[in-house]
Amino acid sequence: MVAPTAAAPAAAFSHAAFDKLLKKYVNSQGRVNYKGFKSEEKAFNDYLAQLSKNPPTAADSKAEQMAFWINAYNAYTIRLILDNYPLKSIKDIGEPWKKVFFSIGGEKMSLDNIEHGILRKKFNDPRIHFALVCASISCPPLRPEAYSAARLSAQLDDQARDFLNNPGKNKLTASSAQLSSYFDWYKDDWNQNGQSVVKWVNKYAKTKIDSNTKISFMDYNWNLNEQ
Repeated sequence: MVAPTAAAPAAAFSHAAFDKLLKKYVNSQGRVNYKGFKSEEKAFNDYLAQLSKNPPTAADSKAEQMAFWINAYNAYTIRLILDNYPLKSIKDIGEPWKKVFFSIGGEKMSLDNIEHGILRKKFNDPRIHFALVCASISCPPLRPEAYSAARLSAQLDDQARDFLNNPGKNKLTASSAQLSSYFDWYKDDWNQNGQSVVKWVNKYAKTKIDSNTKISFMDYNWNLNEQ
């Protein structure tokens, strides 16, 4: 009797189609060519359709799941902008983050569902705030490549370094720090597990701060992150 062969593990979902579009239509500053995405709308929609049908499962690694949901957030944010393009700001769309306009795995969802209901709640890694891009100037720059499980931690660290050392996002001196509003809005995320805003900043910023550094928060520029 021939023993049954074990089923091969399912191949990880491929974000190659999104990666290709990001490389073409996001520049080195993380600005987006939305007209470019619009010109390849069929390819983009095909990727979103596959994304919708292939949610990660509990059997997938943590990195695989996180990469999927970060890519999904950024891709559906671009889709939301295209649905309302041209516009000056994502905030011109009524309650953009609460808007239920896509489904993944048969579940109707909003961008808030991904950010707060899945990524922040399930994975508890504050570095996601350096990767999720809300289509605005003050957001972290959109990475000109898709996130992948194999390189996720390195990609998130790279995003953090880029964000913290960009004077348009954070202005740092030893005596005063004007930080992104992210460090105020998500203070509970930064101040957990023995961490603090100061520790997170110093992990990635070239200019170090300490408990005596006067911290304030920069005004947030909601204008569209367009090239």
